[in-house]
Amino acid sequence: MFRYILKQPVNKPENQKALLMLHGYGSNEADLFSFASQLPDDLLIISARAPHTLDFGGYAWYDIFLDARNNKISDNQQAQESLEHLAEFIDFLIDKYQIDPANFNLLGFSQGAILSYALALNYPQKIKNVIALSGYINEDIMPLQDQIDHYKHLNIFVSHGIYDDVIPIELARKIPPYLTERHIKHLYNEYPMGHEINYLCLQDMIEWINKYL
Repeated sequence: MFRYILKQPVNKPENQKALLMLHGYGSNEADLFSFASQLPDDLLIISARAPHTLDFGGYAWYDIFLDARNNKISDNQQAQESLEHLAEFIDFLIDKYQIDPANFNLLGFSQGAILSYALALNYPQKIKNVIALSGYINEDIMPLQDQIDHYKHLNIFVSHGIYDDVIPIELARKIPPYLTERHIKHLYNEYPMGHEINYLCLQDMIEWINKYL
């Protein structure tokens, strides 16, 4: 089971909705949780810690290696294991906190965003909305066969920095056609920033969350 921190809604609604935060590579559960206070008061917000401890501190959902040409290689086996454990974790959270299973949402940054895409498409029955910040679609951990009929309810907010030197903007620009091909509703925004969340991105994200969550 993942370690996590949470923020309860001010007034618990009858059909409680939840937002699960998935941090990026080398970070921890406190990172994205830092702006939980700016999100709607009726949200149950959970921020999970990734399972793999890194040598330099921080945590990862899966390891990343450099090959002989200095290209980044993801450990897709570990990524798949994290996906499966997160799917079980979602069921645990829904049961423990009496969350409406039709209103469970994800917010991921970088590696957390990559897993958020994969969670939504591999387990569409578990996810309603996704906020995917500075990530990309890793087709190696996507379902072998699309479940397009099961994607109709999904809605995804996508943001990326034009000057991102960790995940190049070219990878992000492949996301809208991938989602469009699968008839998944989405909003794609680019910002004059690096591998980060700037003020404008944060405000657009909060506006989108207020509208759809």
